[in-house]
Amino acid sequence: MQVRNSLKSLKKAPGSQVVRRRGRTFVINSANPRMKSRQG
Repeated sequence: MQVRNSLKSLKKAPGSQVVRRRGRTFVINSANPRMKSRQG
């Protein structure tokens, strides 16, 4: 899980979803699990 200031580049990756949980923004990607990250 990467922690990033900006998820803009990650959300363009194929298969990625932007999800909001517990007040944080996450990117989860079933096609490429290495792209998993959260903001802040």
